[in-house]
Amino acid sequence: MAAPPARADADPSPTSPPTARDTPGRQAEKSETACEDRSNAESLDRLLPPVGTGRSPRKRTTSQCKSEPPLLRTSKRTIYTAGRPPWYNEHGTQSKEAFAIGLGGGSASGKTTVARMIIEALDVPWVVLLSMDSFYKVLTEQQQEQAAHNNFNFDHPDAFDFDLIISTLKKLKQGKSVKKTLYGANVIIFEGIMAFADKTLLELLDMKIFVDTDSDIRLVRRLRRDISERGRDIEGVIKQYNKFVKPSFDQYIQPTMRLADIVVPRGSGNTVAIDLIVQHVHSQLEERKLRWDMAALASAHQCHPLPRTLSVLKSTPQVRGMHTIIRDKETSRDEFIFYSKRLMRLLIEHALSFLPFQDCVVQTPQGQDYAGKCYAGKQITGVSILRAGETMEPALRAVCKDVRIGTILIQTNQLTGEPELHYLRLPKDISDDHVILMDCTVSTGAAAMMAVRVLLDHDVPEDKIFLLSLLMAEMGVHSVAYAFPRVRIITTAVDKRVNDLFRIIPGIGNFGDRYFGTDAVPDGSDEEEVAYTG
Repeated sequence: MAAPPARADADPSPTSPPTARDTPGRQAEKSETACEDRSNAESLDRLLPPVGTGRSPRKRTTSQCKSEPPLLRTSKRTIYTAGRPPWYNEHGTQSKEAFAIGLGGGSASGKTTVARMIIEALDVPWVVLLSMDSFYKVLTEQQQEQAAHNNFNFDHPDAFDFDLIISTLKKLKQGKSVKKTLYGANVIIFEGIMAFADKTLLELLDMKIFVDTDSDIRLVRRLRRDISERGRDIEGVIKQYNKFVKPSFDQYIQPTMRLADIVVPRGSGNTVAIDLIVQHVHSQLEERKLRWDMAALASAHQCHPLPRTLSVLKSTPQVRGMHTIIRDKETSRDEFIFYSKRLMRLLIEHALSFLPFQDCVVQTPQGQDYAGKCYAGKQITGVSILRAGETMEPALRAVCKDVRIGTILIQTNQLTGEPELHYLRLPKDISDDHVILMDCTVSTGAAAMMAVRVLLDHDVPEDKIFLLSLLMAEMGVHSVAYAFPRVRIITTAVDKRVNDLFRIIPGIGNFGDRYFGTDAVPDGSDEEEVAYTG
């Protein structure tokens, strides 16, 4: 098997480099010889193609580096580097885009270290660190052979998939998911040797930082890394540096220094420059005010009639009797669980009547035809907004054969009231399914709106999403229906008011605490996005 590419600031797996045999990759746009013969007098405008410059169609790009852990722990807090969907306004759209920082510089200049120092100093909870090393084009067998002998130029612009970089960064700035594993955040840091090497990419960056480290120091770092971490010999490292790394830096990377807003000499050793960068980012975040406007959500749809997408279970004496029991504060936990489960079963059976059905004919044991109905969709998936939403799963499994299950954990920040995504597990190919989104109570609709947004980002059609809740406030109904007018909303009852703490009035209390027997959260709302995170 060919050796992994000799890139110092990438971290390729030594056992499974991408090859033409195991990945249907495309041919490289330029051969290694053509890259080497390119004129040194090539201008910066050649390096920065105009918008719309054609490139070969992308089939698949494989990351050359190991995945980073989703957490960065500092002395003050845990920072979630896998991101989360941003906060949305009362229209279900993003109020402001995330702040994107580009971090460029030569190989082994200390870009990643500077990025981590910025992340720690920023002290904001949601940051995405996106490395350019994750966007190398897939190598052909010939290129793999060249890389094994230190004869492939990984420091040339043609080695990177800029189309994929641009589309990924655009989605992250908009708060959308990328490959179903990564979401946008307050701040996005994109670091790489060619971070400023594309005009369209530059337009996406709100701040551009160039890490300027002495070439001798960068060479020493490459020698140390490649020899100690990858087992390469000193001759091969020096050959690659002189043949590719240094010429590429002089021709493609150093000229982009003039495009930077800030140049950081000495890299991570320049703490004064990093402090100034952090202060500027903080001021920009304050101006953008990426915050959930609960007051706007609460007042946006007052006095409006209930939407047509809402379906409330008929209030029969049986249904009203069960509501009387679960709303009574004196009801024991056992009775609360028993009658809640009965209501859940009725709610789910009612919801299934809205699924598409088609005519079908079956034969009875007596040999007679029976003209009936059968489900016309492909698959049904139930998604719980933890923690209380998962209590509906047994009832769903009881009435739906082969139902798939997913979970979305959304927690409300008790200080700001902002909903935050902390955990996501969805089945593959969920875009073809009818999705039953389950949350036992919905007061403001904040968690439900974010959960719907997550499903839409995973390409689930809006009209295939069914939001089920035992109890909803009118405010939550209006919020979800206004933002997502094709989502079907199904509940057993709608209460008219929420109080100043956004508790449903008259309500049933905090469903999760009553169901699981846990202590109530002081001053917490009824809404179940106040969720277990352990």
